[in-house]
Amino acid sequence: MKSIEKKTDILIIGGGVTGSAIARELSRYNLDISLVEKESDVAVGTSKANSGIIHAGYNAAASSLKGKLNSRANPMFDKLCSDLQVPFKRIGSLVIAFNSDDLKILKFEKENGEKMGVRGLEIVSGDRLFEMEPHLNPDAQYALYAPTAGIVSSYEFTIALADNAVLNGVKVMLETEVTDIIIDNDQIKGVKTSKGIIYCSLLINAAGLWTDDIAKMAGHNNMKIKPRKGEYHLYDKSWGNIVNHVLFPTPAKSSKGILVTPTVHGNLMIGPNSDEVDDKEDLTTTSVGLNKVFAGAKRLIPGLSKRDIITSFSGLRACEESGDFIIGSSSQIKGLINVAGIQSPGLSSAPAIAEMVVDMIRDISQENDTGFEMLLKEDFKEKLPERYVFNDYNYDSWQQIVDSTPDYGEIICRCEQVTKGEIVNAIHRPIPARTLDAVKRRTRAGTGRCQGGFCGPRVLDIIADELEISPLEVTKKGRGSEILEGKTKDILLKAGEVDETV
Repeated sequence: MKSIEKKTDILIIGGGVTGSAIARELSRYNLDISLVEKESDVAVGTSKANSGIIHAGYNAAASSLKGKLNSRANPMFDKLCSDLQVPFKRIGSLVIAFNSDDLKILKFEKENGEKMGVRGLEIVSGDRLFEMEPHLNPDAQYALYAPTAGIVSSYEFTIALADNAVLNGVKVMLETEVTDIIIDNDQIKGVKTSKGIIYCSLLINAAGLWTDDIAKMAGHNNMKIKPRKGEYHLYDKSWGNIVNHVLFPTPAKSSKGILVTPTVHGNLMIGPNSDEVDDKEDLTTTSVGLNKVFAGAKRLIPGLSKRDIITSFSGLRACEESGDFIIGSSSQIKGLINVAGIQSPGLSSAPAIAEMVVDMIRDISQENDTGFEMLLKEDFKEKLPERYVFNDYNYDSWQQIVDSTPDYGEIICRCEQVTKGEIVNAIHRPIPARTLDAVKRRTRAGTGRCQGGFCGPRVLDIIADELEISPLEVTKKGRGSEILEGKTKDILLKAGEVDETV
């Protein structure tokens, strides 16, 4: 592979929701912007596996950065998700209290939220509470109702942000790992990557779980990211209507607790637990952890059973020891901006984080000789082009699409009713889906009850055809996860089980 050497104004490390949101916000300006991601797709770290909740903003302390950014970002999601064609439902949340001690915490959170301008907070009880949630534990006494809370698919939102950034000129380089940082006279000059050198005037470290490792490469040693693992169960869509809101227990000191929520696509999700781990890649699930998740959810909704759980998974949160977001210019290295410790409510805060970082860059560009000037583009594209999703259309409207493009008439994923046309579109989006998991995140093919057992081989064939590669080269999630080992006849020939002359 030929080694690259390029120059860019601003380089972003990390293709999670934070890095992607910053890339999109920066793409409003006439700048040369690049984003590097070490994995084969964006949204594959913390942004892939979390609760998908857009928090109302009452949880974090009003004095904390994450509290301020959450409450500022929450109202942005309606327009942003509409522009990016990402499903978003503002269904509201309830924090459930079982006794007078819990009620004190609810009152504190209500006052905290009101200080930050969170609208519509109220404490509900009695008949009204059970009218809102008929399947709630009868022992529940009170709940803090936050009507502005919502649900979204965190990875679809991240991918759409990155797609829109690319559409506006940002260059995204996947499978490009930063191996060192080039510094001259305490000033960022660029980075060394697994694919070559990228020179830059400003470096934004949004590497999620690895922000402390990236900062250390630059000699910035006063940051420590500790992974915190959360496990989840996901139910079949037949359970999606058992709750109407996001249900939280009264929070503990380290966590908002095990929640019960419908997903934006109509499933039911329960989780997470919260365990500190040492390995930043430990995504294992355990029977102990998952049983704890089930017990915690069952305390809120006693009628839950393990029947119809279709998959279980875990995600890692990038927790910094301070407990708050760390967003700011390095005091030791000029041209380095760290965006670290973006644990919950990181997804909810991402649009405001992006605005904050852009404001910082504007100030830096005016004070220092960065070599660039921040001028707004006249042709910034606020919206992504329309994408056709079978489940969003009635028969007559969909037939018009099929008449124009017959691929939209062929169902590939029976569980989620995903057509070939949707998969082909995903493979050719601005951030192309080149793996089975990447197609799954963009179209939901493989997320249903059979978990890809039926559609997986067909999606593999479509990827191979569209990319004009051998099916043997198609992977589940990037290099090293090839799905097919070889042609059946070749394997049998090697084993001497067939006559080569036949």
